[in-house]
Amino acid sequence: MTLDLIVAQLFTGVALGAVFVLLSTGLSVIFGMLGVVNFAHGAFYMTGAYAGVFVLALTGNFWIALVAVPVLIGVMGLGVERFLIRPLYGRGQDYPLLLTFGLGYVLIEVVRILFGTDGMPFETPPLLSGGLDIEGLGYFPAYRLFVIAMTAALMLGLWILLERTRYGLIIRGAARDPEILSVLGVDTRKVFLLVFGLGTGLAALAGLLAAPMRSVNPEMGVAVLIEAFVVTVIGGMGSLLGGAVAGMLVGIVVSMTALWMPEMSEISMFALMALVLLVRPHGLFGRGALAR
Repeated sequence: MTLDLIVAQLFTGVALGAVFVLLSTGLSVIFGMLGVVNFAHGAFYMTGAYAGVFVLALTGNFWIALVAVPVLIGVMGLGVERFLIRPLYGRGQDYPLLLTFGLGYVLIEVVRILFGTDGMPFETPPLLSGGLDIEGLGYFPAYRLFVIAMTAALMLGLWILLERTRYGLIIRGAARDPEILSVLGVDTRKVFLLVFGLGTGLAALAGLLAAPMRSVNPEMGVAVLIEAFVVTVIGGMGSLLGGAVAGMLVGIVVSMTALWMPEMSEISMFALMALVLLVRPHGLFGRGALAR
């Protein structure tokens, strides 16, 4: 067990954690704002990966896909919120939960019909196919460095949006008391619509970024949905800071467990969740308050 092997595995965990951060952020935004437990989140993640395959085949340009995919799937999320979820507001959390649960399976079947049941390859972009070789520490693939850097930039941008802009103030206000915000003349329905689109767009982006690191197949969103909920619960439902910290923590724990005890890597995140909930029943950060 050499130092460069440990560092390389730690780096792999950080890259995996970056994907978890994007996933849990989308879940936290939607839950913290709308109170909707979105069981279709994994399906949007999977749809983002397949949309990336389609856009890449159409344009041959990964960078176009990087912009187009979250926009396309985000627009799909706008339609889901407007026509499927909005009529269920006020009927309790069970209704949107069951609807999104069924929607996830519908999206999986649609992808199976369009693309087949076999997995599809997704090559690393040529510009990011190399890596950084640091003497004494090991080799770090450029694509994973890119995923980490992009996730950090997105989280910083989201924090600035929520904490330093008028639109962020409106979003946080709607998360805490939408009725008062409506009295003040803000159309909270538009706010809910845009936030749900943002959450689904982040899930699609996570799927696109994960595609070169994980296989692209119709079932890829099923397992990752469980992982996303584990991360969100550890961080605290509705907490963006909690999702970011927990995503990195889970990625590192899973990766390092795979190094020393490979047979335990699949359950290590659940053990971590149980440990956190025993100490802090509401997760690491808070009680579901958006951006807290």
